[in-house]
Amino acid sequence: MNILITGGAGFIGSTLVDKLLEQNLGKIVVVDSFTDFYGSSIKKENINVNYNNPDYKIYTADIENKENLRSVFAENSIDCVIHLAARAGVRPSIDNPELYFKTNVLGTLNVLELMKEFNIKRLIFASSSSVYGNSKADLFSEDLNLREPISPYAASKLSCEQLCYTYSKLYDIKTVCFRFFTVYGPRQRPDLAISKFVDLITQGKSIPVYGDGTTMRDYTFIDDIVSGVISAINYNGTDYEIINLAGGRAVMLNELIQVVETCLGKKAIIERLPMQSGDVDKTIADISKARRLLGYSPKVSFKEGVGRFIEWKFNLEALKNKMVS
Repeated sequence: MNILITGGAGFIGSTLVDKLLEQNLGKIVVVDSFTDFYGSSIKKENINVNYNNPDYKIYTADIENKENLRSVFAENSIDCVIHLAARAGVRPSIDNPELYFKTNVLGTLNVLELMKEFNIKRLIFASSSSVYGNSKADLFSEDLNLREPISPYAASKLSCEQLCYTYSKLYDIKTVCFRFFTVYGPRQRPDLAISKFVDLITQGKSIPVYGDGTTMRDYTFIDDIVSGVISAINYNGTDYEIINLAGGRAVMLNELIQVVETCLGKKAIIERLPMQSGDVDKTIADISKARRLLGYSPKVSFKEGVGRFIEWKFNLEALKNKMVS
């Protein structure tokens, strides 16, 4: 099987690529624009290990540019598209909503149009738990009626889900839209809370805590996300599904800080700040559908995952320091 992964040099994408190549699941074609959102050098480090693999090919291309993207489709006989590329981040989307809709919605439309043109019949799309907004439900299940996304980022992802549905129905594209819940682990973006907190606590600086610390997130370790995505590559049960992928337990912000403190052996200096626009109060996933349809079962506990991230981060920094010296 030939698999195209958009955004394949990023956090989730590069980890997925490594696992697919490790399991010899086919030829992997990667598209990434290497934007400077959090430093293109980080993405280049993510993919260094695969450059000489004969089953790996990478293109620098932007999903906003349909003509450049068309050449990727034309040069490769693609069987499945895993569409991860997007502009991420709730808060930046509030400052620049037009850019987010251009990349996320127009970019997704370009991918879908090229799938139609090249008769590709299998799609996995990365959506987000942000689409649930400030739902009052005890558990966020896929059948909730979603009408109140509270950030342009969330609205763009909800729009993409609807586009995927339309193309699935019109052109017989078997589609799984995954709603990812707060993914963390090795290679995660440096602007995300766990990475930022580890850096600041280690440096003896204060950490910004928005609200009273009772907001909750269903954190999902990267290995569990990757296993869920891989399980969907050959899914044939239905033509279109929306499926939550999550860790299976909501973690309060105060607990997150305590776990990081324990793993580092150092107390945090906390700077309390008001809640920010676009932030949701909680994300709590119902993952029964993923269990039923895909046999999904998250394996990594939150504390273990934070510990594994910190170990990776310190090992990476030690390696960089050694190379410099």
